[in-house]
Amino acid sequence: MSKLGTLGARLHRGEIGYDFVKNRKIWYGLSILITILAIAGLAVRGLNMGIEFQGGAVFNTPKNTTASVSQAEEYAEAASGHDAIVQKLGDGSLRIQVAGIDTGAANEIKSTLAGDLKIDSEQINAELVGPSWGEQIANKAWQGLGIFLVLVVIYLAIAFEWRMAVAAFVALIHDITITVGIYALVGFEVTPGTVIGLLTILGYSLYDTVVVFDSLKEQTKDLTKQTRWTYSDVANRSINSTLVRSINTTVVALLPVAGLLFIGGGVLGAGMLNDISLSLFVGLAAGAYSSIFIATPLVADLKEREPAMKALKKRVLAKRAQAAAQGGTDADAEETYADEPEDAAPAVVGPRNQPASRTRGRGRPSGKRR
Repeated sequence: MSKLGTLGARLHRGEIGYDFVKNRKIWYGLSILITILAIAGLAVRGLNMGIEFQGGAVFNTPKNTTASVSQAEEYAEAASGHDAIVQKLGDGSLRIQVAGIDTGAANEIKSTLAGDLKIDSEQINAELVGPSWGEQIANKAWQGLGIFLVLVVIYLAIAFEWRMAVAAFVALIHDITITVGIYALVGFEVTPGTVIGLLTILGYSLYDTVVVFDSLKEQTKDLTKQTRWTYSDVANRSINSTLVRSINTTVVALLPVAGLLFIGGGVLGAGMLNDISLSLFVGLAAGAYSSIFIATPLVADLKEREPAMKALKKRVLAKRAQAAAQGGTDADAEETYADEPEDAAPAVVGPRNQPASRTRGRGRPSGKRR
């Protein structure tokens, strides 16, 4: 078995682990800081909305146009008085986008561009996009996002419970805010592809969260019937037992997206890939983070405010204090819990997770004559 596979097996069995819930305030603070930076970037710089949302014109030059991208950008900005986005396509043609112009201005810009590029104006194909069409796309995107979030909350509330639904909703809003903020800071163009990528990453984020929640739901059955483990203990076990799986699925999903973003968009210059690849890359990373560091610790926070869970935590801590007062060894702790059923709840994460039969009776007489 590989080292990663061995690590995953040990995490699943509870032999090792990290206390995510105990350090939840660190994760909350880090997330709040990143979210504030994202909101600040959105407020200061705003989003670079594509032509589909603002309206404007797209000019396509013939194949093997000799002008460079920078030259065409200078010509388009001088002719229109607006910022222009120029992309060189695989066949050598240029795609020039100018936002915020009307039909009359588009014809004049087309003629000016033809003279600057030294080509016939009839060879330039002009496509006009009205702002009303972009407004419809934006409205439909917001409607789709709202419907998605409502359905997610309803489903999780039915399949699990309302606290998990609230935690998942907070995690999704966290992912959306960070992704949109990164777009504002980087300045990438927002297109319909960006909206598609954004809705896609919400599905990935929700998948990772539901995997942990399903494990948590299974391991907390009849939790209040024992006094070994608190809800936070079991929440830690759920996160650690699915940690390697979450990392593997996220890395596998990020690799092709990174190829699109850094190689396709950066090295090869296929700028049209940037809009969807950046939203996927940032969203997948944020979704994996939120499912581990935000959603499950938040569920533990909400659950341990219940009277039953408060009473359970009090009993567990009292038992542990009693075990520590009697000797403070693992054997003493197991002896204290010896009267409770073994299957009442899963073992707490940590190196002390050993079956009682392996430790009970070590170092002290059993009472039987040898």
